[in-house]
Amino acid sequence: MRKQMAQVMLGILRMTGRVTMLGIARWTEAGGSYRTVQRFFHSVIPWAELFWLFFKVHLLRPEDEYILAGDESVITKAGKKTYGLDRFFSSIYGKPVPGLAFFALSLINVNQECSTPLLVEQVIKSESEKTAETAKAKKKGKKKAAPAKEPKQPGRPKGSKNKDKTNVELTPELTRIDDMIGRLLSRIAGQIPIHHLVMDGHFGNNNALQMVRKQGLHLVSKLRHDSALYFSYEGEQKSMGARKRYGDKINYQQIPARYRLSSTTDKQVRTEIYQATMLHSAFAGLLNVVIIVKFNLKTNQQAHVVLFSSDLQLSAEKLIRYYQLRFQIEFNFRDAKQFWGMEDFMVLEKQAVTNAINLSLFMVLVSQRLLVDFRRLSPRAGILDLKACFRGRFYAAETLKLLPQKPEPILFQRISDTIVRLGCVHALPPA
Repeated sequence: MRKQMAQVMLGILRMTGRVTMLGIARWTEAGGSYRTVQRFFHSVIPWAELFWLFFKVHLLRPEDEYILAGDESVITKAGKKTYGLDRFFSSIYGKPVPGLAFFALSLINVNQECSTPLLVEQVIKSESEKTAETAKAKKKGKKKAAPAKEPKQPGRPKGSKNKDKTNVELTPELTRIDDMIGRLLSRIAGQIPIHHLVMDGHFGNNNALQMVRKQGLHLVSKLRHDSALYFSYEGEQKSMGARKRYGDKINYQQIPARYRLSSTTDKQVRTEIYQATMLHSAFAGLLNVVIIVKFNLKTNQQAHVVLFSSDLQLSAEKLIRYYQLRFQIEFNFRDAKQFWGMEDFMVLEKQAVTNAINLSLFMVLVSQRLLVDFRRLSPRAGILDLKACFRGRFYAAETLKLLPQKPEPILFQRISDTIVRLGCVHALPPA
């Protein structure tokens, strides 16, 4: 298996065009036939252990700070037989599209600002999820006039009881993610201190927050721009009855100045950052909220973003930076799709699909390690230069095999380096 994987990885590093099994076989050396590549894609491979072992040996920097990030990627697919084929919402198209979806957990190095995927799993919708989505779509399609509601009686409904917002029932989606987080944390097993999990606004809700807290982590995410947030009540409490928790509701157009941390102006745009410990009726407990407000001084228009965390001690600077770093996982998906075949595979069976997706993201790790050495010669080099280097050396080796006499090693290296520089975007220095 190790030799097969080495052949497949070398083929992917050298090849041009779509990354398919036949394409990989054309760029491998002896021992990398099409049947060998087929057997590799249908083999059971412990990808989770492989990701962690490679990261631990080649990419881990124990002195740096790491956070955990999670995100989903959707791949459009035609046909009807690919395992897991369904309709998933794509942010690129802005609507549900037929294809496959994969959820990935990644470690982000805060110091290096680099993401490393460690666990990837395909999203398979349960029957309950499909039924709920169908019902929601039908309800949305029916535009009936809302019936007149009876006037609501003041006060609390008779017989109602307090609900424990920390005791939530996880959706099938959150159950899958919860299982993935638990397995990854048990594999890391204290080798890296992880305290925060960053996810996008889709997970900016109490259910996701409670899931993350039960794993011993703090959630960093985003709320809706019109979220009903309340300041904590600071007035005098009544002598009897429940203590009042909710103070004034926030007005995003007039946030109290005492919560402002900074104000900067750049090119007619003033940016103000506010931070406060606030309450939300749908969440259990206090939230660390950071609001970024931008004013266009020329048009007087205003926009704002609401970030939050369950970590009440997290500074606004770190909270903003953590959420910005979440986008690094999108670069992993981009590289996997653009260079390593995440959208190119043509296999249909479950195991083959799993291997194709994991292989494309594993190549992201491999390229990160190779670029560390490659950039010592060419600091601006990227993945295109890396592939050009491997392809150029392959061309040189195959061409020199035709010579009647093998050239001297020094001459061989000079010829190889010259061919490599021809295909590089950022040229390597002359030998």
